[in-house]
Amino acid sequence: MSGSLMGKVFSVMNWGESHGSAVGAVVDGCPAGLSLSVADIQPALDRRRPGQSHLVTQRKELDRVQILSGTVGGVTTGTPISLLIPNEDQRSKDYSNLESLYRPSHADFTYQQKYGIRDVAGGGRSSARVTAGWVAAGAIAQKILHLNGIQITAWVEQVGDIRLSIEKDSVTLAMVESSATRCPDTQVALLMEQKILQTRKQGESIGGIVRCYIKHLPVGLGQPIYDKLEAELAKAMLSINASKGFEIGSGFEGVKMTGSAHNDIFIHNNGRIETQTNYSGGIQGGISNGMPLDFAVAFKPTATILKPQKTLDLNGQEQTLQVHGRHDPCVVPRAVPIVEAMTALVICDQFLQNKLSKL
Repeated sequence: MSGSLMGKVFSVMNWGESHGSAVGAVVDGCPAGLSLSVADIQPALDRRRPGQSHLVTQRKELDRVQILSGTVGGVTTGTPISLLIPNEDQRSKDYSNLESLYRPSHADFTYQQKYGIRDVAGGGRSSARVTAGWVAAGAIAQKILHLNGIQITAWVEQVGDIRLSIEKDSVTLAMVESSATRCPDTQVALLMEQKILQTRKQGESIGGIVRCYIKHLPVGLGQPIYDKLEAELAKAMLSINASKGFEIGSGFEGVKMTGSAHNDIFIHNNGRIETQTNYSGGIQGGISNGMPLDFAVAFKPTATILKPQKTLDLNGQEQTLQVHGRHDPCVVPRAVPIVEAMTALVICDQFLQNKLSKL
């Protein structure tokens, strides 16, 4: 199975399955001389891990990361960094009734047809459990970006029909982490929480939107044509489990505007060239223009629900599916650190590539 590697200069190989002994990642291309320890990575994993609040799956994984290679005395050597995160709370028996059934909107059918075999327990490789490796690797990328003044913040903008409107430049990590929903407005966060809990009580699930906002991005990241910055970001975001849409800048709302209204006019601001508006979302011609990078990712309702559903078995016979186990009724609160991590991996890779772009 290919497709587990991302990045060109700062590259990450993600590995592991939901109910295997561990998940993790191998980071290649991290510059030597970076101070790095478990303490730099663990907080990001703590934000992603299951069981962290009453709104998410109660699978009890502490996600304690181990750095197996690539450092000496707490400093990176420039060699591959291997990260391991043990799986400690697998309950494979919860999936024993699914061996011959295809779960609606899961990867069961497509994996079975493509490979002739699939890992039934937790969905194996198709499980969101594997995102832990991305988050661990993303924490290393985040550290490199922070040292260069680049700040990435993501938050929950929408759950179902409840949507947040906020001045994006004002959102801080503390505001995001002030609620279990990771919505930076306390009143809207409460409405979202009530919506999620009501949905779970009904045996249902619900989707939402995560907004990501990057400040202090330098001009020049990204390549023209096929390796445009927004294309690389879109690929990364749509690689996250349950993601169904990527929108940058004005996105689909831009179709309602005229060209004169949509064009971002250049202005001088304290000696810098900026744009008066940011409908481009911080990218023009596939290359960052120095304005905040602004995009959103849509996540579908969690495919696993507790309600009985009609489905087919491996022989094409109609069956009734009743799912057991521990699942998120809404993925977006835990998707926030995943979106940040994937963003960091893309931006870090582009940042290091850009150092090679001219003499």
